[in-house]
Order: sequence, then C-alpha cells, then structure tokens
Amino acid sequence: MERQLYRVEEAAKMLNIGRTRVFGLIRSGELESVKIGASRRVPAKAIQKYLDGLIGEAA
Repeated sequence: MERQLYRVEEAAKMLNIGRTRVFGLIRSGELESVKIGASRRVPAKAIQKYLDGLIGEAA
C-alpha cells in the first residue's frame, strides 16, 4: 500500500521547496492538509493536485 500522508518536511522535500513555503501554501489554501493531533500532514493526493495545477499554469 502506498503512503497516504506525508509530514510537512517530507512534502517539502518532494516539492523541492522549504518547509516554511509548504506551511505558506497550506495557509493560503493552495495545498491541502489535515491535522492529526498537534501534527500537520499533507495527503499524497494533495501534493499531486498542487503539481497538476502548476503544470496546468505552465501550459
């Protein structure tokens, strides 16, 4: 089974951006996330959706 959730640091690494930028994307609503306890997690589908949006803008 593929992973469904990533820590913010892992999402940042996947997107090749800093964790502060990931938190900014989450705050702005550009990147979806879920809160589990005190931790913030980014769904794999949200990362793909964000990338798809970037690719769509570039086309």
